[in-house]
Amino acid sequence: MQIKIQKTDRRLVERAAQRGMTLIEIMIVIIIMASIATGVSLAVVKQLEKSRIKDAQMSACTIRNAVTLFQAENPSQCPSIDDLKDGYLDSQKRTEDPWNHPYIIDCTGSDPDVYSNGPDGSGSEPIRCKQGGGE
Repeated sequence: MQIKIQKTDRRLVERAAQRGMTLIEIMIVIIIMASIATGVSLAVVKQLEKSRIKDAQMSACTIRNAVTLFQAENPSQCPSIDDLKDGYLDSQKRTEDPWNHPYIIDCTGSDPDVYSNGPDGSGSEPIRCKQGGGE
């Protein structure tokens, strides 16, 4: 009979050890999950900014091509975005950069220049169409 009591005591001790997690264990798991989430969100934000820059470059190229077509038909004229919507650009597409600033069209040189003032809108780091590896 004494053998049965010892086995029963051992089972009770094992059950008590398996009941749950302590508060410290739960806090450690939460801290680990929060640090993983922070790392992932920082990586996503960097990629989002890179994709906005690529989008601005591609849109600047599209508008630049439309300006070139416009100038082929209307020599010595520099169009506005509204002029380009009349048959040169899709009127349903956005004509603002990803940061909701208008694109700038500069026709002073031999080739038209189309650029965005960038994320801050100040123009300190303009985003231009990249063709042939250059700016």
